Amino acid sequence: MTRAGLVRKSAYQDSVALLTLARDLRTAAGVREVAALMGTPANHDLLRQSGLLTAEAESAGPNDLVIVVEADSESHARAALARAEELLAARQQQRRSTGRVLPRTMESALRQLPGANFALISVPGAWAAAEARKALRLGLHVMLFSDNVSVEDEVALKRLARDKGLLLMGPDCGTAYLGGAPLGFANVVPRGRIGLVAASGTGLQQVACLLAAGGEGISQAVGVGGRDMSRAVGGTMTLDALDALGADAATELVVVIGKPPGPEIERQVEDKLRGLGKPAVVALLGAEHGVGPGEGKVRRVSTLEDAATAALSALRRETWTARPFSRDGAAIHRRIAEARAALAPGQRAVHGLYAGGTLAYEAILLLESLAGPVASNLRPHGDGIHRVIDFGADEFTLGRAHPMIDPASRIEAVAALAKDPRVAVLLLDIVLGHGAARDPAGDLAPALRAAREAARREGRTLHVVASVIGTEGDPQGLAAQVAKVEDAGAWVLPSNAQAARAAAGIAGAEL
Repeated sequence: MTRAGLVRKSAYQDSVALLTLARDLRTAAGVREVAALMGTPANHDLLRQSGLLTAEAESAGPNDLVIVVEADSESHARAALARAEELLAARQQQRRSTGRVLPRTMESALRQLPGANFALISVPGAWAAAEARKALRLGLHVMLFSDNVSVEDEVALKRLARDKGLLLMGPDCGTAYLGGAPLGFANVVPRGRIGLVAASGTGLQQVACLLAAGGEGISQAVGVGGRDMSRAVGGTMTLDALDALGADAATELVVVIGKPPGPEIERQVEDKLRGLGKPAVVALLGAEHGVGPGEGKVRRVSTLEDAATAALSALRRETWTARPFSRDGAAIHRRIAEARAALAPGQRAVHGLYAGGTLAYEAILLLESLAGPVASNLRPHGDGIHRVIDFGADEFTLGRAHPMIDPASRIEAVAALAKDPRVAVLLLDIVLGHGAARDPAGDLAPALRAAREAARREGRTLHVVASVIGTEGDPQGLAAQVAKVEDAGAWVLPSNAQAARAAAGIAGAEL
């Protein structure tokens, strides 16, 4: 095994381009691992931790592009680096062929597009706050896609945005819909009457897709960053986004998505919602739910799917009741019983392998309520026979792409779990849309088939339960993706919540 690297001086690439490059190189013959990133001090640390810090990489500066390949032989490594050069040259040629001169500063970008009022910022975290501050001072709303921004910088940026009457979405804001434009990791959904404020990218995607399946669309959807409703940040952008949706004539109903904030922030959010004069649905995963005295048009629910169905019912002035399964309940319970009967003695565990962090968190909450304690990297001190892993967490993305782009880490986990005689169910999410992998179900399907066959040879039945978050309009196509994963032996349910409940039932929980 050998490692080789290259450094391109002053050759900045955004994070999405780097993730895509790394994924493409990982498919080359003899390649074991690839890192493609900028030479910032933080990225030097990541390379060092993952054993990929070569002499070339160590010499790189913050504006330099670094590519490191670990391969079976030097010839394989050099071939992969040559392929990287080809891909970078092709990307540069594609840019040149448009005839556009790309701006190198925010000021020059504004000169090219003088009517612009919005900036999407995706730069290394060490520079993200400075770029966001510059955009706000230029009068631009900001979607801060970058992560690794300090809480102190987040608080200061959001105060500046509020002073200027602007939105600062993020940091680590992965999804938004503004004026009909999908931003970041986003699905193709119609315009409609429902406005969303979300401290979760995949949570927003799940709700938006379920609304689309129910025949409704999005007026605006504002991502606020996962820490916005924390005590430190104080819900600044959540409250400002609610004001914006309250003033938006196209928004007839508001949905808020997140995790439980502190009591004072929760009270401020609900006071703000009651003052909008519009019906609202609040899904703070893990919080108590229901309609409290005096809440009026504000309904609290416990799952992302409930947020979508409650919103649809409110718009249609229909009575809403939470349902564990949206399809034929009797048929689903029969299938669960049949799957449970096929298990071998000792098969009791559900293992969730997730690309979406909020989807993983929702699965933990549902599994714990039905099947008992759940261990997870989202809860480092938890324990239990069941386990849910968020493969988008930092420890799994050191030097490699997010699992919504690159399935390698989940494929490895599927193969390993096929050998575990305790595992009854693999629980998965498959996220479609702009920015996601071209064929996520097709990427996972061979591994799922192989895992089920490996278990069968050892006298066990390994069940796979999944949800596909997407729409037919997505580049991947919802029906085609569902068909691929079903052909690999998975049971696909309409939502993450339903998939988690079915998995718990197969493992022995009483539903």
